[in-house]
Amino acid sequence: MKRVKKLYPLLSLLPNRPKPLQIFMAVMFLYLLFTTFEIETFLGFRTRFVSVTSLLGNEDQQQQQHTHFSKASNFPSQGVFQGSVHRKALQGLQKVSTLSFMEALNDTTVEENMVSELHNAARHAWLEGKRLWEQVESVKETMDDVARFKAENLSDSCKNSISLSGSELKEKKGVMVMVLPCGLTLGSHVTVVGTPRWAHWEDDPKIAVVKEEEGKVMVSQFMMELQGLKSVDKEEPPRILHFNPRLKGDYSGRPVIEQNTCYRMQWGSALRCEGWKSRADEDTVDGQVKCEKWIRDDDSHTEEAKATWWLSRLIGRTKKVTIDWPYPFVEGRLFVLTVSAGMEGYHVSVDGRHVTSFPYRTGFSLEDATGLSIKGDVYVHSIFAASLPSSHPSFAPQMHLELLPQWKVPPLLHVNVELFIGILSAGNHFAERMAVRKSWMQHKLIKSSNVVARFFVALHGRKDLNVEIKKETDYFGDIIIVPYMDHYDLVVLKTIAITEYGIRSVAAKYIMKCDDDTFVRIDSIISEARKIGSGRSLYIGNMNYHHRPLRSGKWAVTYEEWSEEEYPTYANGPGYIISADIARFIVSNFEKHRLKLFKMEDVSMGMWVEQFNSSRPVEYVHSFKFCQFGCIEDYFTAHYQSPRQMTCMWDKLQQKGQPLCCNMR
Repeated sequence: MKRVKKLYPLLSLLPNRPKPLQIFMAVMFLYLLFTTFEIETFLGFRTRFVSVTSLLGNEDQQQQQHTHFSKASNFPSQGVFQGSVHRKALQGLQKVSTLSFMEALNDTTVEENMVSELHNAARHAWLEGKRLWEQVESVKETMDDVARFKAENLSDSCKNSISLSGSELKEKKGVMVMVLPCGLTLGSHVTVVGTPRWAHWEDDPKIAVVKEEEGKVMVSQFMMELQGLKSVDKEEPPRILHFNPRLKGDYSGRPVIEQNTCYRMQWGSALRCEGWKSRADEDTVDGQVKCEKWIRDDDSHTEEAKATWWLSRLIGRTKKVTIDWPYPFVEGRLFVLTVSAGMEGYHVSVDGRHVTSFPYRTGFSLEDATGLSIKGDVYVHSIFAASLPSSHPSFAPQMHLELLPQWKVPPLLHVNVELFIGILSAGNHFAERMAVRKSWMQHKLIKSSNVVARFFVALHGRKDLNVEIKKETDYFGDIIIVPYMDHYDLVVLKTIAITEYGIRSVAAKYIMKCDDDTFVRIDSIISEARKIGSGRSLYIGNMNYHHRPLRSGKWAVTYEEWSEEEYPTYANGPGYIISADIARFIVSNFEKHRLKLFKMEDVSMGMWVEQFNSSRPVEYVHSFKFCQFGCIEDYFTAHYQSPRQMTCMWDKLQQKGQPLCCNMR
């Protein structure tokens, strides 16, 4: 009673009845306390759950994946499961492929005829990828690392001019190369002093076209090329300018000069100078004609004059044709050739006289020209390059990646995904990925999540590139890392990963595979797929019928790799579409160790679709508008497009509303 009496004065200070505001504040405090505890508990459980199970879906897979990629949980991932209520909200965070390659590749119950050199190579690449992945996860970048990287990046000092004698040129397999570490700029010029070799007998059809009655022809020609040596490692460098004087051996029987460009083994349209001056109505380059005339006759070489010229040749001339200025190159005679970079193109002069001008083509820039190569029937005495850029254009990923929020992948909304596009990309293709982000990945259907696009990238042999790939992945959120050591023959593994992601991560109706140098018209692609009745299996692309394996050459296929005389019907790899049921069939058979692997991924897809077709009919749809080489009018996809061509095509599509190519001027 005494204790109560002591507390009574304190209790008397409280109001007789709590006010509504006080009740509300008390309730809100309890609510916040409860929800905070619940969120922390849930997230802690969710993080532990996802880190263990996101890569594989069952207990055996969990154990195996934890052994091989114990640090993979550091990547934010989603733990995709069919029927999960959290799938749509979290799928945008996944950055590592969830397909369990190791279990399928290590299964000892697989029949011997299903285990090939490709399986063994894949197994080795996966184990090597484990080591590379652990290296990436262990990297903690410091300011010293950044400073060292910048120092390494500037190791090639920019020089205003470079001079080399013929003996100083680096020669490899008959090709002489002069490195231009910082490329070219407006006003740069390169001078070559050389002497053409005397013609020799040649019977190689790759060099000269041999007439039926002749076994050999006399050939004298050489090639000078401006190349992008620093564009992409371990790939054929783009030929920014291909200059090919053919003194003897051209199919026309006359001395000519041929010029062209080449990107990823895809040549453009050649500019041939055959001795006639360019037409008056033809575009000029900085006011210079594309071809000068070195054959002089008594006419202006109009279309009408051509007929009279050949007629006079037929009936016999009454007067001799005089030659004002002969072909600029002569066997055994010294020449001085200069290539200069103008506003609109390259200009070539020989012995002080203009010979030809070649307009710049979309997709190639002056700073890309980081090397001059010379090969063929010519002695090079010296090369002198001057007026070179003084600043260093970085060839590191930082040059290509624009870390701006507008290029980040949009959040995936709560909508049904109609089309998933998996884009095959190599680790060092930073420029190609950036061009895709800035072009067709800006389509409104991608912004609204009706269409989802992701890059599929394997690990590179260089640790620094893998670190850059991880940074790019973290920032843009549109890369799925397939953690094996990248190899051309193992591209098929990325294709399987694309099908798995398309059916389990986004549950798309259709799955498309394309390359990072493929421009995709998304609205046209979806329209083509919708033409097929709902619920029907489909396979759409540029189909190949009755193609036979090459048994010799660079792309040779042995009988051990492919024993049959023909490939199944298949769509060309730069772009094709399959329905989700075919994708599920592929993933299921892969996980059950029943899927045959072949090094050509597009042929593999045709093989799998043919197998599926034996149990359920597939609608094969063929269209040339899925371009295998280059670009055509009204394309669905365009292949071998350089980064600048990609953005150019997107600009034309937006401004003019028409699918126009950006091949050249």
